[in-house]
Amino acid sequence: MRLGTRSSNEFMQFLNKKNDEIQHSFLTKLTDLTKMVDVKVMMGDATITEQKTFDPLQVSSFYQDIIKNLKAWSVQEVSISNNDDLRRIFTKFEIREGNYLISGHMSLQYHVLLYYKPDQRVIQSQKELSEIVDLTKSKEQQLSDNGDGYILSKLKEKGYKDFDYQKLFEIFYENDELREKIYNEIENDTEIDFKDLSNKKIKLFNELDNLLIETYQTSAVLIDDTRLITGEEGCLCTFDIEFIRNKTKEGLFDPRKIPDSVRKNIVTRLDEFSDLL
Repeated sequence: MRLGTRSSNEFMQFLNKKNDEIQHSFLTKLTDLTKMVDVKVMMGDATITEQKTFDPLQVSSFYQDIIKNLKAWSVQEVSISNNDDLRRIFTKFEIREGNYLISGHMSLQYHVLLYYKPDQRVIQSQKELSEIVDLTKSKEQQLSDNGDGYILSKLKEKGYKDFDYQKLFEIFYENDELREKIYNEIENDTEIDFKDLSNKKIKLFNELDNLLIETYQTSAVLIDDTRLITGEEGCLCTFDIEFIRNKTKEGLFDPRKIPDSVRKNIVTRLDEFSDLL
């Protein structure tokens, strides 16, 4: 049974009130932890601009402090899911009181936007990449346009004469060693080391990747499980109480049957969590 769900039971109404207080405190804390600050970033076209962001590590540390102090609870370590530009920091925890299980869930969902660091090297790397791409594209087109002529010339040098293009295909299909040798000779004749240029491109792309900077966006609003699953920004703090019958959890139960001692302990557990906020 999710706390916050409407109920005519007096005890559940009391728990719902405590749950509202917890959610209010949680939202206030997360609003403070996700306050935006301005950072300078570079766009893909080298334009320098300011972008707002927050520090997810502060939220992660806050969760860590909470679960560290939930002494008797069974806790799940703080985790960060990574799905392209959507991320989630979350943790779960639970404790059993008699035949009732109290489980809690804290989560923050946010989006990631990528920019470059305001570094002159970004512009230089992009320029070098552009030059390599233009050069290789030009030479590859030249090889493509004159490829058959190059190949026929090389084959004639090696003693192959009087054959048509179908025969050329058969020779290349049947002789891997000859094909590779001729292709290497053609590349050498172009006076361009394609392999070296390819390695330079990889190095430049890696360098640009290292110059990327992540910024983080979220909304200071409480969301539910459905909105969390559909990828909305926001934070979530929920508590569920389940009845355990023969090792099976049951979400539907009669609150009137909860023993007084268990009721007292449930309230104590919620107060314990509330104090940590």
